[in-house]
Amino acid sequence: MSYESEETESDDGRRPAWVMPATALAVVAVVAGGWLWWRNASAPPAVVETPVEAPPAQVVEEQVQHPLSDTPAEPSDAPVPLPALEDSDAPLAAELATLVGAPSVSAWLVPDGVARRFVATVDNLTREKVTERIRAVRPVSGAFAVDRAPIDTATGEERITLASENYARYAPAVRLLTALDVRQVGQLYRTYYPLLQQAYEDLGYPGRYFNDRLVEVIDHLQAAPSPAQPPALVQPKVMYEFADAALESRSAGQKLMIRMGPQNAATVKSWLASLRAEITRITPAGE
Repeated sequence: MSYESEETESDDGRRPAWVMPATALAVVAVVAGGWLWWRNASAPPAVVETPVEAPPAQVVEEQVQHPLSDTPAEPSDAPVPLPALEDSDAPLAAELATLVGAPSVSAWLVPDGVARRFVATVDNLTREKVTERIRAVRPVSGAFAVDRAPIDTATGEERITLASENYARYAPAVRLLTALDVRQVGQLYRTYYPLLQQAYEDLGYPGRYFNDRLVEVIDHLQAAPSPAQPPALVQPKVMYEFADAALESRSAGQKLMIRMGPQNAATVKSWLASLRAEITRITPAGE
């Protein structure tokens, strides 16, 4: 049975099933949340009219908490001329292919609006839900499964839990993520950061600094609980929900961390911690 959740929804209002994506991303799309999107593999793909779900515009000048260094890794490195944001899909895909290979990029990456999708996905991970049309990566394969145990045979009441075999569906994506060299990802992120910053401001945050937001989201994902046992589910209508109200009230990103299983979540959290360290340090000249 496919799992359907309130954290994602298709453009026509139907709720697609959970599937973890998060991928071989776009610059850092693998990074902070890209690996976390999933939907029913049997459902038709949504038509993307715009890759961004923008919050109300707000003009706020804030002090930068985590400035990125513009210093190249080597003094001899020449600055890389960047394409316009709207022309950056092919260059970004090519850069990612050097990190994870062209087949992985083709299999995982949603190829249009790469930078905008990544920024929008990251920004929405702390929210209640993320609409399907902004996802940065393709869904994982395999069917979602639940375990059912009878409680009352007379009434047909059952205890429903998230089946532990679902966790294996995430393993290929987690392996791909952790195979990425954090230093290389950090350098690529620095190189293309001006485009990500532009996409973030276009999303409705003029005067805000995207790297601060990325660090905030990483910290939020790190705070996701890790249940020792597969969580109990309820099915009030078509969609499953966590039986525990405290889990059900979690953000879309934290629920995704829970649903990938404790071992996968621990691996992803460790990698994200390394990424956080990489994007919050100042790179000395000549390093």
